[in-house]
Amino acid sequence: MLEQLLIHQPKDPIPFMINHLQRDNDNVPRVIILGPPASGKTTIAMWLRKHLNCSLLTVENLIARQHSSLAAGARSQFQKMKAVPRRLLVKLIQERMQEEDCVSQGWILDGIPETREQALMIQTLGITPRHVILLSAPDTVLIERNMGKRIDPQTGEIYHTTFDWPPESEIQNRLIVPTGISEPETAQKLLEYHRNIIRVLPSYPRVLKVISADQPCVDVFYQALTYVQTKHRSNAPFTPRVLLCGPVGSGKSLQAALLAQKYSLVNVCCGQLLTEAVADESRYGEVIRPYFEKEMTVPDSVIANVLSQRLSKQDCVQKGWVLHGFPRDRDQAHLLHSLGHQPNRVFFLNVPLDSVIERLTLRRTDPVTGERYHLLYKPPPTMEIQARLRQNPKDAEERVKLKMSLFYRSSAELEEFYKQAITLNGDQDPYTVFEYIESGLIHPLPSEVL
Repeated sequence: MLEQLLIHQPKDPIPFMINHLQRDNDNVPRVIILGPPASGKTTIAMWLRKHLNCSLLTVENLIARQHSSLAAGARSQFQKMKAVPRRLLVKLIQERMQEEDCVSQGWILDGIPETREQALMIQTLGITPRHVILLSAPDTVLIERNMGKRIDPQTGEIYHTTFDWPPESEIQNRLIVPTGISEPETAQKLLEYHRNIIRVLPSYPRVLKVISADQPCVDVFYQALTYVQTKHRSNAPFTPRVLLCGPVGSGKSLQAALLAQKYSLVNVCCGQLLTEAVADESRYGEVIRPYFEKEMTVPDSVIANVLSQRLSKQDCVQKGWVLHGFPRDRDQAHLLHSLGHQPNRVFFLNVPLDSVIERLTLRRTDPVTGERYHLLYKPPPTMEIQARLRQNPKDAEERVKLKMSLFYRSSAELEEFYKQAITLNGDQDPYTVFEYIESGLIHPLPSEVL
């Protein structure tokens, strides 16, 4: 609302704010998709429009509108000049965006603005996108893509010799090469695009995301969809308080270490914290020691107090923290919440049982050097070392299965407690998982990423 007040500066702000609140459209899509010829931006824009249920605005459908004198004038200009004057195009956009579907459901601009002048004129009218996507690919790839286009003169359907060739021989035989796709013509269009785009992008410094178009179209779409569904952070100070949940072997410790290293967060491991308390012979350590000696579970209240003491220290308050190993069920989550420690980012790492068993049961330790190995991912270099390796009893298959069972028995209630949590597939390369977590740390993601 404040943004709209600053843009429109109404003489009487009260009716303006009431009207804005009645619209209830603060979260509708407002997206611009840019990219060179043959980058696939129109395809991505159409898929996003269908998924987000919003309006798609292109030069073609803007000038094709009936019952609009502006559109009629634009059609006349387009027939003469094969282009729409930029001032007329911006007026068409303004007229279209005032219609109810664009106001209530949002919009996607495909390939507009093309120049800095258009971008500035659009901004002057108060049209501000929430997300700008720039598709990019090497010119050689774009030229090859463009030259492979074919068109069906009967239906107007566009095909491609490599990516979308029709199976019917009847359609194949009538396809023709569209005009304007030769190598010199495409190269000229790309030259003009590069000359303009570098002057357009500075208009959208905080909402721009560049996505490589040199990958399968479905992958491009899902990256674009993930981005347009994020909410940008405000400029208010933000101290990360991250909670990583997941079964044993899901990689919580590694992800916590990566986050702590990159963002200078305090890495708070519940198990390590209890061990340190016992080693330091602190007040809580004396309480915990008998449970450790008898291999019994430490009471939740004791764990929560130890955690609360650590999370209340100056470094955690100032830098932020990443916590793992607690809470493991709804009651523990309530307890942590009651002590005033609420995470503002929660991630659940999902890993199948088979993968966890493979990760943990094949771990070994060299009793001579203390070096850790994994029989599959990091095998010992010699047979001599392999012969003396030992397995930690905690990594036995039966104990791993028991821990997995205990976690998933209470994970549903834990996910219900943290309703804004982000669920990730932890059964992939750890640095890929980290990229997803990092995205969720900076820009909140949808509730599930596959």
